[in-house]
Amino acid sequence: MKNELLHTPDGVRDIFGNESAVKRKIENSISGVFESFGYNNVQTPTFEYFDVFSEKRGSVPSKDLYKFFDRAGNTLVLRPDITPSIARLVAKNYKDETKPIKLCYNGDTFINNSELQGKLKEITQLGCELINDDSIDADAEMIALVVESLKATGLEDFMVEICEVDFYKGLISECGFDKKTEHAIRRAIIDKKNFEVESILEEQKVPSNVKDALLNLTELFGSVEVLDKALELTDNELSVKSINRLKELYSILEEYGVAKYISFDLGMISNFTYYTGIIFKAYTYGSGDEIVAGGRYDNLIGQFDKDAAAIGFAIYVDQIASVIYSKNPSFADEAKCVIVYSNEKRKEAIECAMSKRAEGNKAILVKDTQAKDFGDQVEIIEFK
Repeated sequence: MKNELLHTPDGVRDIFGNESAVKRKIENSISGVFESFGYNNVQTPTFEYFDVFSEKRGSVPSKDLYKFFDRAGNTLVLRPDITPSIARLVAKNYKDETKPIKLCYNGDTFINNSELQGKLKEITQLGCELINDDSIDADAEMIALVVESLKATGLEDFMVEICEVDFYKGLISECGFDKKTEHAIRRAIIDKKNFEVESILEEQKVPSNVKDALLNLTELFGSVEVLDKALELTDNELSVKSINRLKELYSILEEYGVAKYISFDLGMISNFTYYTGIIFKAYTYGSGDEIVAGGRYDNLIGQFDKDAAAIGFAIYVDQIASVIYSKNPSFADEAKCVIVYSNEKRKEAIECAMSKRAEGNKAILVKDTQAKDFGDQVEIIEFK
C-alpha cells in the first residue's frame, strides 16, 4: 500500500522542476496579456452544485463528471468547465449591469474521461469572458486576444480555426430531424465520418441540395476563400447570414494584424451545445489536441436569470507547456545570482542577497560546503 501511495491516480500527475517553471512562466505571460486588454480576474469554486452543469446547460455529459455529496445530501461536482460557473457568477453579482463586463480566470477543471482516451483528467485553464456585448467587434477582440496570448507564450507556429454554428443550424433546420437524429449526425460530423453522415441523410430522405451541403461540410476548411465555396452550397437565410458575418469578422481581424493566424473550418461543431454563434479552436505543431477552445454563448447566462450576450475562450495551459517543454526544457531559465558564503561571511552574503532581491533580481544563498555547478546564466558572488 505504501508503494501505491507514491503514485497518482490515472489521469492526474505531479508537475515539478523545470516543467513546473515552464508552466508558471506561460501562465504569467498569458495573464499579462489578459490584463493589458482590460480583463479583470475572478475566481469560482472548484466544486459547485450539480445543476450548474446539468444536461440543459449543454456542457460536459453527466457521466463524465466527478460527483459527491455534502452533509445536507446535495449533489456536488468538481467543475468540468469554467464557463457555466462564470455564467452563474455574472447572473448573481452583475445582475443589473448592462455595460460590457470583461472577466478572466485561472483554474483547474476535472473531467472523468475514459482511460482509453489517454487524456489528463485535471487540466489548467486560463480564459476570458466578455459579457453584455453581442457585436462582431467583441468576436474579433476575443480572437485577437487569443492570438496575442499564444504569441506571448513563445509559440510561433499556430492557427486559430473559426466556424459559425448557424451555418450548420441553418442546414439542419431544413432536414426536420428529431433530437436523436440530430445528435447522431452532429456526432458523425464531429468525428469526420462522412459515410455515416451520408447513411443518415439517405435514410431520412433529406433534399438533395441540403444533403450535398452537409456532405461537403467536413471539406469546408482552409483560408478565407472557403467562405465563398460555402455560399455556393446553400441559399438558406440563416446559413448565408452566418457566412457573411464570418467575412466581416475576417476583415476586422485583418485590421488587428492577426489574419495570418486565421483559418476556417465550417465542419467544426462543438460538443458544447451552449454555443450560439462563432466557435473557434487553436492548434499548434506538437499537440494532437486543441490548445484553445471558445465561442459565443448568448443564451447560457439567461439560464441563470440574466439575459446577456457573451463570448469567451479557454487556453489549455498543460497542452502548451508540454509542447514548449519538449522543445526547450530550459525555456523558463532566467538569469540569477548565486551567492556562495562561509560561516564567517554570512552577514555580508545575506546583505548582498537582500540588495539584489530589492532590485528585482533572483538571489540564491549557498553555503560554500554545498557549492556545485549552477549551470548557465548565473552570476556567482563569493564571500569566503
